[in-house]
Amino acid sequence: MVAEALTAATDALRAAGVGEPRLDAELLLAHVSGRDRASLIADPGATLSAAEARRFAELVRRRLRREPLAYIVGTKGFRRLELTVDSRVLVPRPETELLVEVALERRPGRVLDVGTGSGAIALAVADELPAAEVVATDTSPGALEVARANAARLGLADRVSFVAGTVPEGESFDLVLANLPYVAEPDWAGLEPEVTRWEPREALLAGEDGLDAYRALLAPMDEGPAECLRPTFSDQASPLDAAAAIAVEFGEGQAVEVVELLRDAGFGAIEIREDLAGIERVGVGVR
Repeated sequence: MVAEALTAATDALRAAGVGEPRLDAELLLAHVSGRDRASLIADPGATLSAAEARRFAELVRRRLRREPLAYIVGTKGFRRLELTVDSRVLVPRPETELLVEVALERRPGRVLDVGTGSGAIALAVADELPAAEVVATDTSPGALEVARANAARLGLADRVSFVAGTVPEGESFDLVLANLPYVAEPDWAGLEPEVTRWEPREALLAGEDGLDAYRALLAPMDEGPAECLRPTFSDQASPLDAAAAIAVEFGEGQAVEVVELLRDAGFGAIEIREDLAGIERVGVGVR
């Protein structure tokens, strides 16, 4: 029965240290059975077929190994979109929606999403700002494959251009959005197993203080960008000189350093925004 399956799975997941064991069990069973969570909760006496029971047990075992739920079911919601995700890209986080909100406020004509990953930011902006022209870049070929597939599936392929690299050559943008790696090396061991065992390390780690990726993006090109963020052009000016405004996501405790980087790159009127947990999470600067 549904109730027995959920209880057993919840107990096992809790023992394995999963943060929301009951929710994860319900979502996994909903995925297997093709029913929504509400119907499962409303009918705890419903029976599962043998095939459903076997498949559910298999997915629970994957979650017990702390594989992210989004990778197991293959999708993750982000604003109004349901994105396909796998281990080539980070699982989109709710706090990243702050970057989309900046775009909605500024209503830019041209937007650049640097480090697009699954395409979450770029596709959400394209979805909610139909008049905007959106360009999305990433240095990972695998991430670009995932992002392009999401764009095609969501009917947004003609609204977003995907480019390998960081900042396209000779182009200007009204707004640059960036969610680059910002985990500091010393903090890696303390992160959840879902992150350290499964998500792409290169999309998370950024040096001793977690800000190497932003230094590379914001510094003048003649100072030598980091290899992982090598852009697709060779001007000697800052790659963001033509950007009217920028918004970047960063980690807890990094706000002061990010403000300095934005200021040194020529951005002013810098504003720091908090996420729903009250953590300083996004820096916004304008020319």
